[in-house]
Amino acid sequence: MDRVSQLARRAALSIGLLTASFPAVAPAVTKEPPGPPTEKPDVLRAGAVSVPFSCDDDMVIAGGIGPGKCVGQEGRLGASATVLRLGDRRIAIVACDILMMRRDHFDAALERIEKEVGIPSSNVLVNATHTHHAPSTVTIHGYERIESFCEHVGDSVVEAVRRANARISQKAGVEFLFSLGHESSVGENSRLLLADGTVYWIGSHEDAVRPTGPFDPQLPVLAFKRPSGGYESVLFNHSTHAIGTIKPGARSPTFYGLAAQRLEKQLGGTVTFVSGAFGSTHNLRLDCREMTHRIETAVRDALRRARPRRVTRIDGIRRELSYRVRFFDEKREDRAVATYCRKRMGGDPSYCIDVFRRMRKQLAEHQGKERRTWVQAIRIGDVAIVGAPGELFTQLGLDIKRRSPFRHTYIAGAANDYIGYIPDASSYELGGYQVWTGLHSHVARGTGEKLVDAAVEILEELKRR
Repeated sequence: MDRVSQLARRAALSIGLLTASFPAVAPAVTKEPPGPPTEKPDVLRAGAVSVPFSCDDDMVIAGGIGPGKCVGQEGRLGASATVLRLGDRRIAIVACDILMMRRDHFDAALERIEKEVGIPSSNVLVNATHTHHAPSTVTIHGYERIESFCEHVGDSVVEAVRRANARISQKAGVEFLFSLGHESSVGENSRLLLADGTVYWIGSHEDAVRPTGPFDPQLPVLAFKRPSGGYESVLFNHSTHAIGTIKPGARSPTFYGLAAQRLEKQLGGTVTFVSGAFGSTHNLRLDCREMTHRIETAVRDALRRARPRRVTRIDGIRRELSYRVRFFDEKREDRAVATYCRKRMGGDPSYCIDVFRRMRKQLAEHQGKERRTWVQAIRIGDVAIVGAPGELFTQLGLDIKRRSPFRHTYIAGAANDYIGYIPDASSYELGGYQVWTGLHSHVARGTGEKLVDAAVEILEELKRR
């Protein structure tokens, strides 16, 4: 190695030793400024109350073919409201112990709630429990609605929502519990095919061949439990006509309402029955006392099995649905009604036959005309409740449940309006009281399927949100 190379090598070694003596300084790390504190998830809050109706013995009772009268009352008739809040969003579910009511009075109540309480009308579902033992809120068959009582019901709905909203705690939320119970002995598909080819309504059914449709035994229970213990609200849903009293001839919320009020004494809070798709189902065997016991037991059993469910969203959508009054053949309709009543009713059926004739006379000039009603869905987490504006046949309720994108979907019948019985298409061919043309049944064939499609569309939109 020549002298130049030796000098270069020594210089390189010197530089390496110097570098090793002074290790490299790591580059400075710039810390990100602290972000906002992690927010706690919105807390579900609830408030519930029941506002009693003022009734007296002079009021006409709805639920029969002719005007009824009652002496005294068992249990409470009223409007029960549950208001839920999650973040800045609120929904309300209200049940009224009445047969049913048209949208004019319900619309007015919801407009007041939106204005006075601040809950959008799309987020308020008002259901009629369909008790046949309350003052008349509908013009149907042989009697008219009591306008003053309808206004009183509307005022009570507003007041119940206002009070329930005021009960929502600012400091503590509620735990949402859910259970799907069942009760298969209180009610059945009552449109029985009889040996003569007719469909059962009243009278003897000893010659029944088979039911003409399904029965839905589901009994969902939604409970909102306070952190301090006890329930703020418990809601349950079932699908059978609400008929029957323990005390003969009394006004009554019938077996569903009586069971709810017994449970209130045991559980505390407000217990509310929401009627389902009951258009084709009745109790044909049990008395009111036994039905009350069985419903109370079924709700209590379901509540024992209820488990917490997380709620990340509450919401509602309500849309108008157009439908048409059906065209009908007067002679054919009259023959169907008169033949059945003379054979099955017993006694002199002329009053009943005349009632149906008068109803068809009122409808004659409206054949084919378009009318509008409401279809609605309310969401509580993964539980959805569909509001149907009449006496929805059970098959249609099951169709909504099966097509819904929500794991748990249930029906609130006679909700927000009343357009009469809403049969599935196949039931028109079978005939029977529920499809005899009258103020109680006048929607054109296919209306039920159109309603199902509209409900599923709303449910899918709620799911996407």
